[in-house]
Amino acid sequence: MTEALLRAVRFPRPEIPVDAVVRAVIASRAIAPAVTERMVAGAVELDRFQDHPALHTEGNTLQAMEVRASTRSGLSATGAGGWSSRDSAGYSRADSFRSDKAMALLRDRLFIGGRWVAPAGSGLIEVIDPSDGSAYARIPEGTPADAETAIAAAREAFDAWSRTPPAERAGYIGRIAEGVERRSDELAQTIAHEVGMPRKMAARLQVGGPVASWRHYAKLAREFVWEERVGHSLVVREPIGVVSAITPWNFPLNQITLKVAPALAAGCTVVLKPSEVAPVNAFILAEVIEEAGLPAGVFNLVTGYGPVVGEVLARDPRVDMVSFTGSTRAGRRVAELAAATVKKVALELGGKSAAVILDDADLAAAVKGTVSSCLLNSGQTCSAHTRMLVPRAKLEEAARLAAEAVSAFKVGPALAEGSRLGPLVSEAQRDRVVGYIRRGLEEGGRLVAGGPDAAPEGKGFFVAPTVLMVDDPKATVAQEEIFGPVLVILPHDGDEDAIAIANDTIYGLAGAVWAGSDEHALAVARRIRAGQVDVNGAPWNPLAPFGGYRQSGLGRENGDYGLEEFLEYKAIQLRSA
Repeated sequence: MTEALLRAVRFPRPEIPVDAVVRAVIASRAIAPAVTERMVAGAVELDRFQDHPALHTEGNTLQAMEVRASTRSGLSATGAGGWSSRDSAGYSRADSFRSDKAMALLRDRLFIGGRWVAPAGSGLIEVIDPSDGSAYARIPEGTPADAETAIAAAREAFDAWSRTPPAERAGYIGRIAEGVERRSDELAQTIAHEVGMPRKMAARLQVGGPVASWRHYAKLAREFVWEERVGHSLVVREPIGVVSAITPWNFPLNQITLKVAPALAAGCTVVLKPSEVAPVNAFILAEVIEEAGLPAGVFNLVTGYGPVVGEVLARDPRVDMVSFTGSTRAGRRVAELAAATVKKVALELGGKSAAVILDDADLAAAVKGTVSSCLLNSGQTCSAHTRMLVPRAKLEEAARLAAEAVSAFKVGPALAEGSRLGPLVSEAQRDRVVGYIRRGLEEGGRLVAGGPDAAPEGKGFFVAPTVLMVDDPKATVAQEEIFGPVLVILPHDGDEDAIAIANDTIYGLAGAVWAGSDEHALAVARRIRAGQVDVNGAPWNPLAPFGGYRQSGLGRENGDYGLEEFLEYKAIQLRSA
C-alpha cells in the first residue's frame, strides 16, 4: 500500500486523501520530487501537505521539500540509511526528517551526451546562501575524467550539429528561450539564493536579460548572412568547433547565455563549467535544454573547481575555443593553457571603470548615476563605475551628494522585503572587500560614507555601501578591482587631467562621461581607452558589443558581435565564368 501511495505522489490521483499520503511518506522516509506546484496527490493543496500535523511531530519534520512538476522521477538509496528522491535531471533532496536543520538541495548528476549521468568521483561542493551563510545546495565535484567525457561527447556531436541548417538551430534556441521564460520565477529565486541579489532585481536583471538574449540569438540564426560573394571568392562563416564555456558567479545565467546561445547559433557544440559558487541556475538551464530536444552532446554541463575541471577544458586539444569570464588572474591562466594548442580564447575580465564628471556636468545627476552603477549587484559587477573623477573645486559637494545617494540603499537579505543591496557572495569576498576599505583608510583615504564596521548585524556576508575620498590616483583602492560596494572619489584638474587619470590603469572595460552637453561628453568619451563608455547616463544596450581593452580581456559579447566570436571565415576561390 505504501508503494502505491508513493506512486500516487508521483502520478497524482485525487481520490487518495492527504492523510494517507503523509503516513506513507513518514513510513518510508521518502518522497518523489514530482509534486506539482499546486497539488499533492491530486486535489490536495501543497500547503496543506507541508503543514500537516503528522509531519511536525518530533523526529518527523519534513525538511527541504522541493516543488517540481516532473513525472520522470525515481527513488534511490542514499547509502546513509535513508532515501533520496531523484528525477532524470539528477535532482534530489535527501529527506531524513530531521527537525534541526533543513537539508540542502542536492544536484548529484552531470549532463553529458544528452543524459544525466553520475560523475566519476563522489565529491560534493557546498553552495552557500550569502544572505544567512547556510548551505543552499550541493553539486558534484567534477573530475578531469568528467571533463574529458564531456569534451568527447561535444566532439562527437559537432559534425552533425555544425551541418544543421541555421533555421533549424534557431528553432531549438527559440524553444530554450521559451523554457527559460517559463521557469523565470524559479531562476530568479535560485539566483537570489546563490548570489544574494534582491529577488525583484534578480528577476529583472539576472533572468530577464538572458530570456531576451536567447530570443535574440534564435532570431539572429535565421537572419545572419552566413556567406557572401567577394569578387571571385565565396566567403563563408563556419562554426569554430567545440567550445569550452567557463562562467562566473556574479551574473551567472546571463554570462552562461552570452556564451552558450551564440555558440549554439553558430553551430558549435559546448561544454559548460559554471562557477561552483552559483551553479544551480545552470542545472535548471540544462533541464530546459534537455526539454527543448537539443541533440545529444551539443550541450554538456560539468561542475567543479577551476584548477581541476576548468584547466582540462582550457588545454584539451579537442577543444577549439575557450570563452572565459572571470578575474584577470584566472584569465591569464586560461590563455596560458590554451596557447599550447593555439586555440582561440575569448576573455571578459576585470575592470576599474571611471565615471568622469566634467566641470559643466549636472553634478547631482552624475553622482547619483555613478553611485547606482557602482552599487549594482552589491558592487560585484566587472563594469561597475567604481572611480568617480570630480573637478577639484566640487569635491566636497560631490562627497555630500554621494553620501546622500548611498543612504537610500537599504542593505538586507536577498529575499527580505525592501532590500536594495544584498550581501556579498561569500565570506571570503566580504573579508576581501573589508580589507580593501581598511587599506584605503590606512593609505590616507577619507571615509565619506559606510566603512569597514558599518555593516548590519546578521549571519549574512554584508558590507555597507562605502564611499572613500582619495587624493592619489595611484592608491591601491584607485587601481585594483575591489568587487564590492566601494566608490572611490578622485579629484581632477580639467578635461586633459581627467582623461589621463581615467586611462591610467591596467584595465579598460567600461566607463562614463558626464558633461553639460552630449557633444562635450562624446569628445571625451572617444579618448577613454575602454570597450564601452556611457554618455550622460545613457542606458545599457544589449545589442552593442561588450568587452575590454588591455587586461580587461579579448573579444566581444552581445548582439551580432557575440555570434561572430564563435565563427571562422573561409574563402573559397571560384573560377571566373
